[in-house]
Amino acid sequence: MRLAAYEEQGAARIGIVSADGQSVQPLQLDGVDTRAGILPLITAQVPLAELARQAGPARPLGGLRLRAPVPRPARNIFCVGRNYHEHANELSGSIFKDSKDGEAWPIIFSKVPESVVGPADDVRLPQGISADIDYEAELCLVIGKQGKNIARAEALDYVYGYTIVNDVTARDVQQRHRQWHLGKSFDTFCPMGPWVVTADELDAGGIDIRCLVNGEVRQSANTRDLIFDIGTIIENCSRGITLYPGDLIATGTPAGVGMGMDPPRFLKDGDVVRVEIQGIGHIENTFKA
Repeated sequence: MRLAAYEEQGAARIGIVSADGQSVQPLQLDGVDTRAGILPLITAQVPLAELARQAGPARPLGGLRLRAPVPRPARNIFCVGRNYHEHANELSGSIFKDSKDGEAWPIIFSKVPESVVGPADDVRLPQGISADIDYEAELCLVIGKQGKNIARAEALDYVYGYTIVNDVTARDVQQRHRQWHLGKSFDTFCPMGPWVVTADELDAGGIDIRCLVNGEVRQSANTRDLIFDIGTIIENCSRGITLYPGDLIATGTPAGVGMGMDPPRFLKDGDVVRVEIQGIGHIENTFKA
């Protein structure tokens, strides 16, 4: 099932998107605040069969503004750094010279919830703060039930579904402060969407992921190349920390980021960045000063 948040005639709505992505069946459920996107469906653990039963007549999706499926996460977004083999290697030749493949433990950081924007919204370049803005195409997990100290073997049982994020990053800020949180948390720095595909419909262990800048392919990989797989990521994020329904975990980006090029190729005013993930769809955002 594909669950989307969208706007129609100025009103926030949620619905079930068709398999071809061309139409949506509105959902109108008692007590559900649709301004929160699909988050209330996840936290209330509404069965998918019940959602299908409650869905209204299909209408064309074209012309409707898609919102981020979880427009304001309840907590910071968990993120994994250096989690594709080739990306870890390309960073070793950049300003992050201590980067290398084969880390024993995943690197975990976070982005603030307020960085989230929709799948076609503009991303704002922070003038006077950073000139080195970079893209990072990522598969994002949506947690579906509460858990703590989750074993890797059971981790997929806690996944509600999957969506796409662009983990936009200010590289100079990242270097300046010697940590990742600030340079990844500016307003609009987490485009998300176009919807959430529920876990029963997608095996995310071997799907293709691409990023294009102005039509040029910059990143192209498969989630098989993850250093730490989805189960291991959840296991580590839940060590001593309770995960809750609606929590988001971005799983890392492949090789091909602008910082890894020689010379680096950072984003500028007017650039259009498209992230595609097999079985989910795409997001496409214009970067503006």
